[in-house]
Amino acid sequence: MVSASRLRKTGADVNLAELLPPAWRSELDPFLDPAATAALGAFVGEQYSTHTIYPPIEDLFAAYRLCSPEQTRVLILGQDPYHGAGQAHGLSFSVRDGVRVPPSLRNVYKELAEDVGVPPSSSGDLTGWARQGVLLLNAVLTVKEKSAGSHKDKGWEIFTDATIRALNARSERIVFLLWGAYARKKTALITNPAHTIIESGHPSPMNGGRDFFGARMFSATNKALADAGRPVINWDPRA
Repeated sequence: MVSASRLRKTGADVNLAELLPPAWRSELDPFLDPAATAALGAFVGEQYSTHTIYPPIEDLFAAYRLCSPEQTRVLILGQDPYHGAGQAHGLSFSVRDGVRVPPSLRNVYKELAEDVGVPPSSSGDLTGWARQGVLLLNAVLTVKEKSAGSHKDKGWEIFTDATIRALNARSERIVFLLWGAYARKKTALITNPAHTIIESGHPSPMNGGRDFFGARMFSATNKALADAGRPVINWDPRA
């Protein structure tokens, strides 16, 4: 595994394909341009070697590591990682155990309680969801410390769009939860009628809960999975 300290010493490019779990490497290969992936790896390596970047490189592909293509039943798409120290750990909307639950996730927990009766958790760690087949993917997988959106349009969007295209090509139903205007643009990538798209507003307080509160997306997700004969998700993050 590449470490941030090693990158600071060597300034080496990051071979993204080698960091990906093999199952995901095979799934993404038909949808990725090698030159674009190599350029992204060079950018990522330079950034980790010269700046404080989140998440730690060891967690860069945590979402892929915890949730294989075969296991994936749900995708929740975020925008980019949290940019504060100790927050991001490679899963969209999730923070490490012991870190204060961010405002957007607090609103997710509120809707979760209203929809399926899960009491809000004091922990913002969503690893339990990932292990059940919820791919917690950000459209951009890295960010510079205290600089939200700093790695936008550097190549990650091509990489994560390839992930969505690869999931779209799978035959078993996957539920795509697209929260907010940015995520909803990805509907164009999801063309397979086997899958289900559930759109809503974004949980950010800046959105004021519009089209998010009352959307009942968690129960709707489980209904879509059950209708396709797939196991449902236990939405309690403590499970």
